[in-house]
Amino acid sequence: MELRKYLLPGLISVTLLSGCSLFSGEEDVVKMAPLPKVENQFTPQEAWSTSVGDGVGDFYSNLHPAWQDGTVYAADRFGIVKALNAADGSEKWKVDLSEKTGFFSKNRSALLSGGLTASGDHLYVGSERGQIYALSSSDGKISWQTQVAGEALSRPVVSDGLVLVHTSNGILQGLDETSGAIKWSVNLDMPALSLRGESAPAVAFGGAIVGGDNGRVSAVILNQGQLIWQQRISQPSGATEIDRLNDVDTTPVIVNGVVYALAYNGDLTALDLRSGQILWKREIGGVKDLLVDAGRIYLVDQDDRVIALNADGGVAIWRQSDLLHRNLTSPVLYNGYIVVGDSEGYLHWMNTTDGRFVAQQELDSSGFQTEPVVASDKLLIQSKDGEVYAITR
Repeated sequence: MELRKYLLPGLISVTLLSGCSLFSGEEDVVKMAPLPKVENQFTPQEAWSTSVGDGVGDFYSNLHPAWQDGTVYAADRFGIVKALNAADGSEKWKVDLSEKTGFFSKNRSALLSGGLTASGDHLYVGSERGQIYALSSSDGKISWQTQVAGEALSRPVVSDGLVLVHTSNGILQGLDETSGAIKWSVNLDMPALSLRGESAPAVAFGGAIVGGDNGRVSAVILNQGQLIWQQRISQPSGATEIDRLNDVDTTPVIVNGVVYALAYNGDLTALDLRSGQILWKREIGGVKDLLVDAGRIYLVDQDDRVIALNADGGVAIWRQSDLLHRNLTSPVLYNGYIVVGDSEGYLHWMNTTDGRFVAQQELDSSGFQTEPVVASDKLLIQSKDGEVYAITR
C-alpha cells in the first residue's frame, strides 16, 4: 500500500526533525528556538490589513497572495477569492468557489491549495480536488474550470500559451491558456512515500524545469510536452523511510543558463540548463523556495537556518542560525533586505551582507506558512487565519 503525500513539510520540520517521540525517544525532542532579541534599525509599517475568509487553519496549503497592475489577489481554502486595491486594501470584487450542496446545507469547501497566479487578464488557482480555475481578473467570473490528474498543491505557472500544473501524483500537465483543455501530460514518477507538496515549474527558452518527489529535476519542452532530460540531485539514504525522503519540492531557479534546485534530505545543486549536467553540489537540504540575486543564493534549510551562498560554486557566505525550528517561510528580497515569516506570526528582516537581524515585526498570532510577496513598494503576507497584511519600509 502506498503512503503518498500525507507528510506535511510543516509536520516534518516540527515533528520529525524535532525527533518527536512518535519516531524516537523523548530525550531527542528539539524545541523551537526562542524569539531572538532584535534592536530594530527601522520600524516596518503596516500599510493595511484585511481578512480573506477563514484562511487555511491547520491544513498544509500553499495559498499566498498574487499581485498585478495595482491589484492584490488572495483566497482562503474554503473558496473565497478577493481582488483588493494594492494602495489601501479595499475590495474590488469577491467570488465564492465553494460548491452548493443544497438550499439549507452549507457549501462544500473548494479546498483551494495551489497558490494564486495572476497573468494577463486572468487569475489562476488550483485545489486539492484537482480543479484548476481561470478567473477573469476584472470581475472574478470563471472563464474555465478543468479537472487535472491530481491535487494541485503548487501554484499554476503560465507560459507560452499554457497553464502548467504539477499534481500531487507526480504528473506535469500543460493546459491551454484560453480554454483550459489539457494539451499534454508527462509522468515524472513517484516514490512510495513523500512530503506533501510539489515543485512549481520554472520556465525559460520554451522549456519547463520541475523538481520531482523522486529526487530528480526534469526538463520538458513546452510546445510538445516532451521530456528532454532528467537529473537526480538526491539519493535516498538513511535507516528509516523518513531519512530516505528526497523530494525536490522547491521551485527551481534559472539564472544565466544555470538551474539551481534544492532537495529535502539532499543537496543544493547547480545544473546546466541545456544538458542537465551537474555543475556543483552542496550538502544542504530544504523544502522552501530559494532565491538568487546579484550572484548570491539565499535559502532556508530544513532546520530553518537562513543561508547565503555564492551562486558560482555554492560557497557559504553567512548563516543565520537563531531561528531554528521556527518553521520559516521561503525568503524574499525586499528593499535590500532578506525577509522571512515564521509560525508564530513574526517577520524577520536580515542584512544581505552578513545575515544579521535589522528588524523584527509581530503581526499575527495564527502564524505564517507561505512566503511574503513583493508587490511594487509593498510586502504582502497572508496568515494562516486568512488575514492579508501589506507592509512598507
